[in-house]
Amino acid sequence: MANILPLEKQTAVIHALAEGNSIRSIERMTNIHRDTIMRLGVKVGQACQSLLDEKMQNLELGSIEVDEIWGFIGKKQKNVTRADDKHLVGDVWTYIALDVQTKLIPSYVVGKRDAYHTNAFMFDLSARVKNRVQISSDSMQSYAAAVERGFGAGVDYAQIVKTYASDERYPQGRYSAPEVVSIEKNIIMGSPRESLISTSHVEKQNHTLRMHCRRLTRLTNAFSKKLENFKAAIGLNFAYYNFVKTHGAIRCTPAMAAGVMPSALTVRELVEMAQ
Repeated sequence: MANILPLEKQTAVIHALAEGNSIRSIERMTNIHRDTIMRLGVKVGQACQSLLDEKMQNLELGSIEVDEIWGFIGKKQKNVTRADDKHLVGDVWTYIALDVQTKLIPSYVVGKRDAYHTNAFMFDLSARVKNRVQISSDSMQSYAAAVERGFGAGVDYAQIVKTYASDERYPQGRYSAPEVVSIEKNIIMGSPRESLISTSHVEKQNHTLRMHCRRLTRLTNAFSKKLENFKAAIGLNFAYYNFVKTHGAIRCTPAMAAGVMPSALTVRELVEMAQ
């Protein structure tokens, strides 16, 4: 059981998970059974979710970019049958908010890519910031109404609309996006600064997330079979990103840059919070 592992081994396991190692590779490296690794990861991940919820409050942020990243639970959406619970299997999306200046991720929501979860995401984000912020998003239809519901008139909001070239040389569903032929910046609410209307930083964060969260790595069998496990893995990743890992661009953790924490946490401290 995870609770009888020495703290040093628990720390090594969680550190490996946070750095993108698969459960079976950690099993081979540490000689700890994969079920024990799984239970420990879920336990610490849930503690990280609570930590993020507690610390990401009353924030003063600037320009925020939002985006969604795709994953799946159990099976891809095309394989879901009528006998499956559509809320527990199939495609799952992680909504991410990123503060451009501090690189902090103040809010995220795991769910379906629909109006309900988009609204939940914006309500959660608005509850965590105390000042007027600028938000940039892609042109997903449900964002405009969700931002208005979450922030009212107290936000500057714009969308990036990208037009892609049509290229029939590649089959539909390929992972590399076609060439962008034009980008349009549409002001939706308030008076956003045009120079800050972008989603480039959060799209780079999506890449970082896929590199560090094995369940989101493409073209592997390292997917979650349970929504609970997926949420725990995402919580662990964002706690590690916000509180532990030094960001190269700001030379400290995002939580330190945003004034959330006076110093960086260690992986051992994340593990101890779950004891």
